[in-house]
Amino acid sequence: MIALELFFFLIVILVAAEVFVNALEHLGERLGISEGVTGSIFAAVGTALPETIVPLLAIFAGTQNQQLNEEIGVGAILGAPLMLSTLSLFLMTLAVWKKRGAQGHLSPERTGLKRDLDFFLGAFAVAAVALFVPHDNPAVRAMLAVVMVLTYFFYVMLTLKASAALVKDGHATEAEDPMFLARLGLPTNWPTILFQLLAGLVLLVVGAKGFIHGIEQAAPLLGISALVLSLMIVPVATELPEKVNSILWIRKHKDTLAFGNITGAMVFQGTLLPAIGVLLTPWAPVKEVLAGVVITLVAAAWLRFMVQRGQLRVWHLAVNGALYVTYLSVALS
Repeated sequence: MIALELFFFLIVILVAAEVFVNALEHLGERLGISEGVTGSIFAAVGTALPETIVPLLAIFAGTQNQQLNEEIGVGAILGAPLMLSTLSLFLMTLAVWKKRGAQGHLSPERTGLKRDLDFFLGAFAVAAVALFVPHDNPAVRAMLAVVMVLTYFFYVMLTLKASAALVKDGHATEAEDPMFLARLGLPTNWPTILFQLLAGLVLLVVGAKGFIHGIEQAAPLLGISALVLSLMIVPVATELPEKVNSILWIRKHKDTLAFGNITGAMVFQGTLLPAIGVLLTPWAPVKEVLAGVVITLVAAAWLRFMVQRGQLRVWHLAVNGALYVTYLSVALS
């Protein structure tokens, strides 16, 4: 029964991702913005909402067990960027491995991708430092949290500012397929675009929450702690929207949208949510947490290095997949 529930909500997420991506491309085209803005801000934040809800609910409205709430919150906060920087990137490139080959080129717009990774690495390094700041020093922890929040808003401003130049250089968002609602006879205008966006987003949230519920029911059978469960299993479910959207885009050779969707979510998940974790949870360097933070930083730094070289190939992201396997071996040992 649990397996059927998981399968049903997985289908809901897949359908929702198609609906959301289709409307998002039309929104970006209407606004005349670059693929970088569409992928890194609109798609990233929109599809990050399901996994954003999990730690917030755990911290503010969880169970009567405060320690359990904090473990779920910390695990979900740190698990999201771990998944994005390792398994999500690997699954995206795996989708085009056969068509492009291991030596095939991946060609996202480099300026925006480097900006995403630079901001993420800087902010997540601050979150890593905060692990070692004791709770009896709340002023320093609060200062680090403020730095992370300001980092994200500065990132959004720079991304929007760069949009006009990228559009002139041929990186404008273009919708290839008609709106799904247009196929029902409705006009492609602002109301229908926004309605389809909202419908896709609601389905994403419903699908992700249902999937999480099924995983939580299966957790006792697996004998996994709440912290490890949140770091390893919950992000797999809640990151499905990013993976599916990016796979859909990269298979259409829209590499900028595909990468921006993931790296933009990494910036969002690596700034605002860790700031909440630093302020409201123990945020301590236990083995599972510290390993996740280190591997996440290594994975993001590896991608940044390959982008800087200007020769990003399909096989390069297999390293990110191997890093995820490395984390599993550490966390479960």
